[in-house]
Amino acid sequence: MKIKTAEFVISNTDIKKCPEPTLPEVAFIGRSNVGKSSLINMLTQKKNLAKTSGKPGKTQLINHFIINEEWYIVDLPGYGYAKTSKLNRFKWTKFIESYLRERENLMNTFVLIDSRLEPQKIDLEFMNWLGHHGIPFSMVFTKIDKLSSSELQKNLAKYKKEMLKVWEALPPVFTTSSTSAFGREKLLKYIEEINGLYLKG
Repeated sequence: MKIKTAEFVISNTDIKKCPEPTLPEVAFIGRSNVGKSSLINMLTQKKNLAKTSGKPGKTQLINHFIINEEWYIVDLPGYGYAKTSKLNRFKWTKFIESYLRERENLMNTFVLIDSRLEPQKIDLEFMNWLGHHGIPFSMVFTKIDKLSSSELQKNLAKYKKEMLKVWEALPPVFTTSSTSAFGREKLLKYIEEINGLYLKG
């Protein structure tokens, strides 16, 4: 898939204000500071499409970007550490859950995971929540350029072991680097395939 155009459409906290669900969309979510905005910018090859920040918790809204006038990328607020009030976190949780459970044209949720870390309880719990509600998702390991190949394989194996305690099979797994653009073609090919399923109805 070639990305010719990528444009910001709307930010909001109300699913009713999201674009009409007439085109397929994929969502990106992960712990704060996992490199979500950088990954979206790498996929679209637009440096400042999604706003990157050194401060965790920068994304606080549901952000829609239209790609090739044919499908949407949705940038969701990160979960986990962020310098904000408990009330704000509660609000985020509510509108994120509402979006994930009710958005009928959502084809897949890409759960971003920092490849440098051991399995994190918050990531595992979130993926279990998605599974419990029947929401299709994939695991995307970020920042693989920051560790050696053997360290990466070790961490992937640990995640696999943890996941298989609950799951019969693993969801699709991708490894990426926003710095080198590693994993870009595989991710876009997968998105193209699942978008095709939407068009087939």
